[in-house]
Formats: sequence, C-alpha cells, structure tokens
Amino acid sequence: MKNILIINGHPNPASYCMALGESYKNGALVAGASVEQVTLSKMQFDPILRYGYSKRMDLEPDLMDAWEKIKKADHLVIIFPMWWGNMPALLKGFFDRLFLPGMAFSYRENSVWWDKLLKGRSGRLIITMDQPPFYHYLVNWAPVIRSLKKMVLEFCGVSPVSTTSIGPIRNSTEAYRKKYLEKVFELGKQMK
Repeated sequence: MKNILIINGHPNPASYCMALGESYKNGALVAGASVEQVTLSKMQFDPILRYGYSKRMDLEPDLMDAWEKIKKADHLVIIFPMWWGNMPALLKGFFDRLFLPGMAFSYRENSVWWDKLLKGRSGRLIITMDQPPFYHYLVNWAPVIRSLKKMVLEFCGVSPVSTTSIGPIRNSTEAYRKKYLEKVFELGKQMK
C-alpha cells in the first residue's frame, strides 16, 4: 500500500486549495492508498527560523507530528497558492523549521556536498495562480517551482517531483474549478 501525505499550505481553511486536497485524497483512497494530511492553517508553530542553523529551536508538537508523517510517506503532495511568485510565508516557514540538517539532509564534514535523507519518496506540487501557467513558465521562469522542487525537495532527496499548475484562478468559473478538481481526483487515483 502506498503511503501518501498531503501537505496543504494555504493559510485559509476555506480555500480552493483545501478542496483540491480533498479531491486528491478521495482519488487516492479509491485507489487503495493510505492517506494522511498536514494542514498548515490548523497547526500551531513559529514559522520563523529564529537562529538560522546556528542554534536548534525545539519543534512544536504539530511540527513533530508532521515530521513523523513525512518519514512514513512514500509520496508527498504539496498544495498551495502562488503569491508574489512564491509560496505563502506559512509554507516557507514550515520548510524552514522542519527540513533541517540532520533531519532532511546532512552536510558532509569538510565537503561542499551533502547527503539527501528523504530519498525513496516522490512528490507532486499542485499550485494555484492568478496567471496562466504558460506565462508563469515562459515569462517568469517558474521561480516557485524551481525553488521548491530543486532547492528544497530534490535537495533533500525527494524525486521525481511532478507539477500541476492551475490558473488563472482569479475570475475563473465554477466549471473551470470543477474541471481541475476532477483532474486532481484522477491524479490521486493514479497515486502520482
């Protein structure tokens, strides 16, 4: 049985991203996957890495629980809106606080290289945006995708990482949003 973890990074618990997460979960359950969820809007933690890597902050219970779910997962699905070309601050803070040296990666002594401690997991980014995805890729060079995919997930060993970009959401119709709920349901059924 495949263990899937859905991380929902939208701070609003009534957002379209939440509906996308439920749709993916329902598809994965139909396929027989085990599904757990981490919903950042419901978590209590300080999203600021106050000392950088010079001093370790104690992890709050919600972060410890999320980390246990990440360790058990075979596939990580991260759902969030793109704001100002990037992920919401709450999601960035989640990665800053949790994907730490010795947990998600480990620097090698006297070397520029590192060990990827989250190998064996795949990932999917589901991103909503207020511009057409082609514009995000061709004109803006997809900064949020490159950052999260390459500099966070793949840096820590999560690979392959696929992307589903949905937009423009602003002024979209109910039929358009429903179409993507159905597409995300199918992704869940395929467990990818």
